[in-house]
Amino acid sequence: MAEGSRGSSLAFGQVVIGPPGSGKTTYCQAMRDFLARLGRSVAVVNLDPANEALPAPCALDIGELVTLPDVMASLGLGPNGGLLYCMEYLEANADWLRDRLRALRGHYLLFDCPGQVELYTHHGALKNVFAQLAKWDFRLAAVHLVDSHYCTDPGKFISVLCTSLSTMLHVELPHVNVLSKMDLIEQYGKLAFNLDYYTEVLDLSYLVDHLASDPFFRNFRRLNEKLVEVIEDYSLVSFVPLNVQDKQSMRRVLQAVDKASGYSFGDREQRSLEALMSAAVGADFHFPSTLAVQEKYVQSQDKAVEEEVMDL
Repeated sequence: MAEGSRGSSLAFGQVVIGPPGSGKTTYCQAMRDFLARLGRSVAVVNLDPANEALPAPCALDIGELVTLPDVMASLGLGPNGGLLYCMEYLEANADWLRDRLRALRGHYLLFDCPGQVELYTHHGALKNVFAQLAKWDFRLAAVHLVDSHYCTDPGKFISVLCTSLSTMLHVELPHVNVLSKMDLIEQYGKLAFNLDYYTEVLDLSYLVDHLASDPFFRNFRRLNEKLVEVIEDYSLVSFVPLNVQDKQSMRRVLQAVDKASGYSFGDREQRSLEALMSAAVGADFHFPSTLAVQEKYVQSQDKAVEEEVMDL
């Protein structure tokens, strides 16, 4: 691509990453429908060679290049090794991806990525693919989905924080961490703290104290304290709550992503000065969406308590 055409040929999009079962494919489909209603030309790109049962057709599918079953059968690899090979094969055949993406210029792209955590914490293949996309004038933000049920287990939440931080440092893209499936969080149990404690990642010493009350984790208090120190020293991790069934929740996630990728500051859409300034100074803070989810969660807990009392 000619350097002189950079200003007029920028393409924006999202790299949707996260562990298995976090809702990446569901998010991509919901965000595609949401963006289409906003008037954006949007296309989904499937980069997961193990994702054979796609809920809807994709504009581009890595299955045209390589599939996990074929790799496992031909090379005798297991699912994890096969998936790493697929990503290395994609990296080695980046020209194939570039040629296919040329037909999607002018579209806002949603890249549905594999769910293997190693790809985002220390393996280099997918990171290098993202770097190539940046060289081809794609301005992408990483949307890292984390299942909200981890909030109900302090030990797992600390693990999620460590994984999120490692992912942010390794992927090297503008990054938005998202707590997915917020509409189901009340099914997983009672939270030890208010929801904003988890979304804003507030003073984690309280979480360590809460863990110390568990006999199993008491012996690992020193380890948890050091992990928490690393997370707080970087001070990078926070979360945006998401319920794909809620339009306001989708809008707030989109605002965070557009701000991260720079889309908010372009001229692709007509925007009010108020919306632009809100993105520029970070005035939103996602507090209304967090508060709304918190109210629903508390109401659900109160209803459960009432039902228990009635049963007595």
